[in-house]
Amino acid sequence: MSNTDTSTSGLTEQEAKEFHGLFVTGFIGFTLIAIVAHILVWSWRPWLPGVKGYALLESTAHALNALV
Repeated sequence: MSNTDTSTSGLTEQEAKEFHGLFVTGFIGFTLIAIVAHILVWSWRPWLPGVKGYALLESTAHALNALV
């Protein structure tokens, strides 16, 4: 193997392409899972309260019921 076949990372061009493909696939998978998780959390409890605010947690009884 000659010196021109490797980069500064020590990978050959083929190895670098394979790593890049795995990295991109993993990144896209992680991003899709994060998007789905954010949508589910938003549907459960929106980050921005409505006109009445977070009315569910106004009293202690509601707060305890929410925990249980």
